This record gives sequence, structure tokens and C-alpha cells, in this order.
Amino acid sequence: MTTTDDILELGARWAAAEERADIAELDAIAAPDFTLVGPLGFVLDKQRWLARYRTGDLVTSSLTWHDVTIRDYGTAAAAIGTLTQQAQFNGTDANGSFRASQLFVHNGIHWTLAGLHLSPINAMPFQPQPR
Repeated sequence: MTTTDDILELGARWAAAEERADIAELDAIAAPDFTLVGPLGFVLDKQRWLARYRTGDLVTSSLTWHDVTIRDYGTAAAAIGTLTQQAQFNGTDANGSFRASQLFVHNGIHWTLAGLHLSPINAMPFQPQPR
């Protein structure tokens, strides 16, 4: 398998684990120093990221990861794609589509998810024009 195949497979496992609130699988997928930057700019370390499901604060009814491009840097890889979810956080809708930038690192044995940054799509009232 290629790095792209490995990352796409790991990304599919991650998306399915988020949808199932599978804390054990998410823990296994994420690097020990995993960091999430959420769509509103908040930052969660791995334990706080997992706690969203452990406490029941986050309920995800569907999550898809699609339109993904991957760049391979040897022991690191970057993926940029779209995350579309139907979810609630503390009873408030958290539905939407987000641009997902992900950092994957190879620990000598397998790939792990080291970072995830989500940005709302079309959140700006205008689109910057190329110069």
C-alpha cells in the first residue's frame, strides 16, 4: 500500500470512530500529543478531545470525510479535505461542512493522526481574489 492508501484508510477509520463515538478507536488512531483546533478557534489536547464523547457532550449522528488530497513527506503527511457532519454539542446543533486540515505522522510502525484543524466553509462574507 502507498502512503496515500494508508492515510485514506486511517482517515476512514477516524471518521467512522467519530460517528460511533468510539473512544478506544479514536485513542488508538491519535498520536499521544494530538491537538485539535476547532472551527471556532478553540484548542483541545487529546484527552479533552476524547472527553467530548466520554461525557456525552458531543453526539455525532453522521460524519463524512471527502474530497481529500494528500501530500506525502516521508514520515509525515498532510491531508486537506472536507468534513461534513450532523452533530450536537451540549444539545446545540453543530451541523456543517468544514475544511479539514490534518497532520499524520509515522511512528516507525504505523501512521497516527497528530493534528486536526477545522475551518467553516464559506464563513467569510467575501472570497479573497488571487492577485
